[in-house]
Amino acid sequence: MTATNKVDFSDVTWGSVEWTNLCTLYLRAYESRSPDPILGDTAAAEAVDRIEYDWDRMSRAMHPGSNQYLVSMRAKQFDDWSTGFLRRHPDAVVLHLGCGMDTRAFRLHPPEGVRWFDVDQPNVIALRRKLYDDRDGYRMIGSSVTDEAWLCEIPADRPTLVVAEGLVMYLVEPEVRALLQRLTDRFAGGELLFDTTSPLGPRLSRLFTKGITKWGIRDARDIERWNPRLRLLEQSSVGALRERIPSAPLRLLWRLVETTPLRNYDVLNRFAF
Repeated sequence: MTATNKVDFSDVTWGSVEWTNLCTLYLRAYESRSPDPILGDTAAAEAVDRIEYDWDRMSRAMHPGSNQYLVSMRAKQFDDWSTGFLRRHPDAVVLHLGCGMDTRAFRLHPPEGVRWFDVDQPNVIALRRKLYDDRDGYRMIGSSVTDEAWLCEIPADRPTLVVAEGLVMYLVEPEVRALLQRLTDRFAGGELLFDTTSPLGPRLSRLFTKGITKWGIRDARDIERWNPRLRLLEQSSVGALRERIPSAPLRLLWRLVETTPLRNYDVLNRFAF
């Protein structure tokens, strides 16, 4: 599945989409080395150890003493939901949309009967292929998730888990609606896990990040009206696991956030279809 030689990523441009994916990989790796990690993504740590990159500069930019908890708490909740689904459906198909450099396909150790597909833009998948190979039960697909052709390559005869972590807020609303419709049209049943940002997200993005966040929604329950096959099962704030943060000041900060409207800035959603 994975080669053991060092891989040169020095051509990844600072500030690019690929660089952003390396940032989250680095933060998960950093968090995995703490004495009592929330996520414990040792696969990310192994990847970082193999990648030749300016990690010192990355560390100065990302401030991993605090920023890793947002990434790790969100990923842990999605991992827990995914693990529960795979326990109930050991023959499932998994679609990880906008996978980036995430190692979920490896850290969850899915049952042998699972067929897992990591999907992202061709340039991101090309970067992943420097580290990982396709194998039985695991395949990478280089395509925009908004394209229609790639979905025809996915078997539709099994329970299906779709994970879209940190993705839909970067699409415009018509693209989100169309993607959800294509997924529920293609597959007979399963679960859809994704996070949504509030309408504040796009407004702040226009001020601070050149508008890369394009869509927000006040309440993800509204999506049930878009698509009658989708039924909300569960929601969680991104800071739900804050009591596991080892730093007392950071735990206090997250508790304060949970008392403000910012607690709804990034909401994790679990839908059935």
